[in-house]
Amino acid sequence: MPRTYAAPLAVAIAAALALPAHAQDSSPAANPTNLDTVLVTGTVARDRTVLESTVPVDVLTAEDIRKAGVLNGELGSALQALLPSFNFPRQSNSGGADHIRAAQLRGLSPNQVLVLVNGKRRHTSALVNTDSKIGKGNTPVDFNAIPVSAIKRIEVLRDGAGAQYGSDALAGVINVILEDAPEGGAVEVSYGLHHTDVEPIGQTITDGQTGFFSGKVGTALGDGGFLRVGVEYKERNGTNRAGFDQIPFFEEQTPDNLALAGKRNYYLGDGDSKDINGWFNSELPISDSASLYAFGTFHQSKTQGANYFRYPDSVSTWREIYPNGYRPVSLGENQDTALVAGVRGQWGEWDYDGSLNYGRNDFTYRLRNSLNASLGPSSPTQFRVGDYEFQQALFNFDISRVFGDHTFATGVEFRREDYQTGAGDPASYATGPFIDRPTGSQAGGGLTPQDTADLDRDVASVYASLSSRFGEKFYTDISARYEHYSDFGGELTGKLAARYEFAPAFALRGSVSNNFRAPSLSQIGFESTSTGYDASGQLTQGRLLSVNNPIARALGATDLDPEKSINLSLGFTSRIGEHFDLSFDVFRIDIDDRIAITERITGDALTEFVLDNFGVPGVQSAGFFINAADTRTEGGELVANWRQGLGNGQLLLTGTWSYAKTELKNVTATPQALLDIDPSYVLFGVEESNTLTDAAPRTRAVFSANWGNDNWSLLGRVSRHGSAKRVFNFGGGFEPEQTYGAEWQLDAEVEYRFSERWSLALGGLNLTDEYPDLSNQDIYYFGNLPYDVLSPIGSNGAYYYTRVRYSF
Repeated sequence: MPRTYAAPLAVAIAAALALPAHAQDSSPAANPTNLDTVLVTGTVARDRTVLESTVPVDVLTAEDIRKAGVLNGELGSALQALLPSFNFPRQSNSGGADHIRAAQLRGLSPNQVLVLVNGKRRHTSALVNTDSKIGKGNTPVDFNAIPVSAIKRIEVLRDGAGAQYGSDALAGVINVILEDAPEGGAVEVSYGLHHTDVEPIGQTITDGQTGFFSGKVGTALGDGGFLRVGVEYKERNGTNRAGFDQIPFFEEQTPDNLALAGKRNYYLGDGDSKDINGWFNSELPISDSASLYAFGTFHQSKTQGANYFRYPDSVSTWREIYPNGYRPVSLGENQDTALVAGVRGQWGEWDYDGSLNYGRNDFTYRLRNSLNASLGPSSPTQFRVGDYEFQQALFNFDISRVFGDHTFATGVEFRREDYQTGAGDPASYATGPFIDRPTGSQAGGGLTPQDTADLDRDVASVYASLSSRFGEKFYTDISARYEHYSDFGGELTGKLAARYEFAPAFALRGSVSNNFRAPSLSQIGFESTSTGYDASGQLTQGRLLSVNNPIARALGATDLDPEKSINLSLGFTSRIGEHFDLSFDVFRIDIDDRIAITERITGDALTEFVLDNFGVPGVQSAGFFINAADTRTEGGELVANWRQGLGNGQLLLTGTWSYAKTELKNVTATPQALLDIDPSYVLFGVEESNTLTDAAPRTRAVFSANWGNDNWSLLGRVSRHGSAKRVFNFGGGFEPEQTYGAEWQLDAEVEYRFSERWSLALGGLNLTDEYPDLSNQDIYYFGNLPYDVLSPIGSNGAYYYTRVRYSF
């Protein structure tokens, strides 16, 4: 049983903390994040440290990330374990989100956080998450495409930063800084699995076996240069927490269908996946005052996603192909490439940095174990549903100079974005001769040639920043940026931040800024066909239409406006001696014209309207992007650390807490064009309002204890994931909802270093095998999906792992 594994790990931690005193401080675990680390994110000053920052910035070291121990190589999961304001839920039966997971910062949308690598803008993914709950309608940055073994540290700026870094930085900035050591390396191998009690089926299951390998090495280049390269490989088996099928009442109650009652026909959990990551980071001096630099990452993955079961006596199947019913499997082929090259140096008193930055994501969406029922018993069972491609190319040139206690920086950026989609196999969208059967491949019809998009735009910006020190107590950061989009015009953003040390070791800090985010090209041009619910709870094929689609226009779609925010922040920091430090910040983020997807517009009235006016048959459900509402997000974040020599090592205690509450203001009204089709239609209602407000936990807290010396490194971490709320709108006034309570999670790891080169670790996540609350009977889909995907604790249960590391 899983709980039997927790006791030995807890005993090991307790025993190690009681070891006799022999002062040591040379091990990695004994040197936690240094508050005197000079920041490169959030300021142009060259000597600001963590507690001297005018805005909240978290610094995570490579050791922090490596020891997060989260599913072997998942950067997003590691950040969730370490940052309470970062949410990275595991999706299932959620379309594209089964393949590329979206992350949130401060409870806002995934595309409202800007990701940098070595200070350079990271591109987003190409696939829009249309069927997920968290991150619905977003094309997020794929955090798991960034190799964890490449990371030197991560700086997380929790504040609006559009004037400093450009659009998208409404919630904050995550800057991933790559390793730059000119020598040495490491090889790491880990293996883990889930071993858990699954309450809905009364069984103990072992699954999710995950193997991970990483290797990296560095060498010197010239006088002071370096080349650092690495590679990673991960293979993960799927997990399944589906319950026993009770057979939906709206399915044919035939003997063959009813014979499947009590079986696990559905799939709830992670799909099988294989990932390859590669990376490099380099610098080569070309003179006494200039260096060339280049870095890049490569990611390739093949993933599987879950879809709903089709019963043997159903219009969506043919007994000649699937006599016992079938469950389609989605297949994702994801390739992600990023490359940056530039030159930096000094011209007299000025520092300069010029670079070219290219990023690209290609995603091919496929289905197997499916069919197009309208084609009859000869239908193929495998389909290519569509191809998605996003490219981003940038040129940056920045200069900066120190004038006494002031640092001035200015620069320009030119960015080109291209977004394309490609049609699926003809059989994936064909309308066959069997007109009484649904058309298109089951679990997502293919993109038709008419659905495809080919969009591009140019973005140019110029900025200026001034960081100042007035004596030893008062610091300021002032920034302004003008950014011009070829499709949305220009926008001026600005930011003022200040810090005042009003007493020794105590300081106040605060900021005010306005920020800007243009709709992504994918939100403008993306179209897809997927599976959803109608008013009676039955599965229907629905279409997400681009705002330029004539059908969407007839339903009330209009051109999208950019999102604009006003960010306010006020905080307090304290550092008492060498042992204790604390920061507490409160914030308010007002965002106008939040972009979201409409409610599902379903029913016979829609089907008839589209057929009569556009000649398109079988449109059972439709949606499109809109500027849904203005929102206000308010919250607070607390970070506290205690450092103390203990026994023969060093102890670090860390406590963090975050709270973020989002409320809707000025919700867009249902257009008359839609009401004329059916007066009961609602453009933006309870279900999609829930997506923006209550679906993500408002609170999260983490307490961790980390102790280490030359040989031992011990970690214990307790996390509390707050409650979350799910609301469905099935139509006809049926709007079931459920609030899922807070959950506690215990993680622990013991690592022993046999020598300077070799170490062995044993650890576990969610050692007490906790799960979210079981969904109620209105939501659990007839017993098949007993757990929701909202809680960050996930529904995989306890996970145990071991890790071997060789350093040289």
